Amino acid sequence: MTGVILAGGRSTRMGRDKAFLKAGSERLIDRQIRLFSALFQEVIIVTNRPLDYLDQPATIASDILPGRGALGGIYTGLFHATAEQAFFAACDMPFLNRDFMAYMIEQATGCDIVVPAPSDGLQPLHAIYSRRCLPAIRGLLERDRLKVTGFYGGFKSLTIPPDTLHAFDPKGLMFLNINTPADLGHLDVLERGQREGEPG
Repeated sequence: MTGVILAGGRSTRMGRDKAFLKAGSERLIDRQIRLFSALFQEVIIVTNRPLDYLDQPATIASDILPGRGALGGIYTGLFHATAEQAFFAACDMPFLNRDFMAYMIEQATGCDIVVPAPSDGLQPLHAIYSRRCLPAIRGLLERDRLKVTGFYGGFKSLTIPPDTLHAFDPKGLMFLNINTPADLGHLDVLERGQREGEPG
């Protein structure tokens, strides 16, 4: 399986590239590359600023169809993946859980889509997709229909229920993403709690 980090967002609310924000002493992108490199032989970063990522030990890919948001990033990552399936995560998720990612990989055999389903809705930017999804995604992109879950119908999907998610992530942090300066401030508090073993 290929691992794909989606780093193509415009970061309008943050005002700067979220991939290079620090969680503790480590940049988010460095943390994710370290984690992905331990799980996947091939790691791809999808970004519209490829020159910013030349120091990373990963394949760098720019959007095939620019300006199509996260769905366009998924299409680009799947297009370039050499494996039949790819695991996707957004670059601004600081608490990705390696054990849960490994669990998702184990569940993916024979599936086109594996997606966590917490009580507040699906997590399509922390999911596994097969290359069989490419034509359906391309069709949506060409019609400018950019809802990430818009291609799910008709594919063999596995949703991971809340009780399983809680077993891996009792604090509910692994889908947290950083969108604003306030989120970044809260991240510092969570990081200290994680290091000290306190509730996040």
